[in-house]
Amino acid sequence: MALTDTFVRSAKPRGANSKEKYTDGGGMYLLVMSSGKYWRMDYRFSGKRKTLALGVYPETSIVKARKRREAARELLAEGLDPSAAKAEERQIQSAAAANTFEAVARDFHATKAAGWSEGHATKWLRMNELYLFPQIGALPLKSIKTPTLLAALRKVETKGILSTAQDLQAMVGQVFRFGIQTGRCERNPATDLRGALKPHVAKHFSAILDPVDAGAMLRAIDGYTGQPATLAALKLSALFFQRPGNIRAMEWAWVDVDKKLLSIPAKEMKSTLHAKLNGKAHLVPLARQAIEILNSIKPLTGHGRYVFPGARSTDRPMSDGTINAALRRLDYGNDEHVAHGFRAMARTMMAERLSGIPQEMVEAQLGHGKSGPLGNAYDRSEYMLQRQQMMQTWADYLDKLRIGADVIPLRTGT
Repeated sequence: MALTDTFVRSAKPRGANSKEKYTDGGGMYLLVMSSGKYWRMDYRFSGKRKTLALGVYPETSIVKARKRREAARELLAEGLDPSAAKAEERQIQSAAAANTFEAVARDFHATKAAGWSEGHATKWLRMNELYLFPQIGALPLKSIKTPTLLAALRKVETKGILSTAQDLQAMVGQVFRFGIQTGRCERNPATDLRGALKPHVAKHFSAILDPVDAGAMLRAIDGYTGQPATLAALKLSALFFQRPGNIRAMEWAWVDVDKKLLSIPAKEMKSTLHAKLNGKAHLVPLARQAIEILNSIKPLTGHGRYVFPGARSTDRPMSDGTINAALRRLDYGNDEHVAHGFRAMARTMMAERLSGIPQEMVEAQLGHGKSGPLGNAYDRSEYMLQRQQMMQTWADYLDKLRIGADVIPLRTGT
């Protein structure tokens, strides 16, 4: 007699360790235990008695259990073992779960992150989590076609963040190449995306490049009435022309007034992980004006770690938005001049207004890759005298701009 749903729902075990079996025909039965109700099917294959699990009630209803029984009987009729077929299906599903875009992307990230900088590794994974995993993360890698990729990237493109869309396109290619290498797909559909996205034209950081305008800005900075540490950071940003992150995170341990030198540890520089771990400190010679500013701020912050500590905690450096906020307070908007613009201002004016300074030396001081045969030397101690002269020449030039004097190109040793 076939079971009914009412009977199955009301069936209970007779004791804590009892096992009641209620048959439904065709080898299927309901096994009732204190731990739950289980659908099972007994059958014979190759002369051996076997049992196939059909599901757990109520997740698997009596109707669904019967469908699974009939499917198993069809396999038996074809000479196939239902248990073996079920195990194979589990393997296929497990492999599919391990080979989704998200799974392969995370595997790639785990494999490569040790060789990346911490910032790049964090950014790579975060961008995928934000933009790609919600769209294609659950899809098996081998099932993803080029139009599917394009649709996912188009959603990013429509937000107006074209550079992010381009970066994601490159990341997709990395994941598929890794998938090919690890045998989880056979081709890279990202290669067919070339030219499909809107081009991104890099926008330079806003910077004042005209000497007269630069002089006006320097005078405005002198009149800044905010926090003394912020004023000092503004002035040193112009004198050092280092990356804003290195300015705001500057530590007193990096400063050697006696040697007239600021030494930024390699790990703090924007570079590869290998360079961060094995490179030498980035040296910034201190002009007389820079030393005066540092001496003026030391009574205020010299007791702590950072030259420019945070407003809320001295255990953290100044916020990354402080300098730009101060510039806006001085009426210099993001379309006129930003913290990063001091680097472009120095690079341009030194090339156009100060003769005799090798471009390789300027690039080395900016912390850029070295292009000339003497580039690596300029970034170290061999040319320290020339670099000190360059930084003092730049500081003196800024003073001339500040007072509005006639600017005559200055010369320095090479």
